[in-house]
Amino acid sequence: MLMQPRKMKFRKSFRGKMPGNSSRGSDLVFGKFGIKATTRSWLTARQIESARRAMTRLFKREGQIWIRVFPDRPVSAQPAEVGMGGGKGAPDHFVVTVTPGRIIFEMDGINNTLAKEAFRLASHKLPVKTKFIEK
Repeated sequence: MLMQPRKMKFRKSFRGKMPGNSSRGSDLVFGKFGIKATTRSWLTARQIESARRAMTRLFKREGQIWIRVFPDRPVSAQPAEVGMGGGKGAPDHFVVTVTPGRIIFEMDGINNTLAKEAFRLASHKLPVKTKFIEK
């Protein structure tokens, strides 16, 4: 199931900027291994879920995964072949802004080589460049 907020204060949001590096969420907290973003981008709920499935399938639900990001920003889109004007489109999907240094996933309960391979598979599903880190 795709992640999205239950309630929102505002239905639509501005696009915004993505300056600087991540100071919050840049250290391992829950697991022994992690995957850290080295570039900046928006992660959609679909990309996060796709990466999670790739990791889970590899080690057959053996270890434990923590998802350290949550897509809480609505992105609006106009339907196909709609002319200019007519206002902003309806909310289409949700994203999270990821800046360099942000930990996206953490993992524990499996060995080093399996964790590295799982994060390699997950990183192919994500639009940001990542690096493997461990405690």
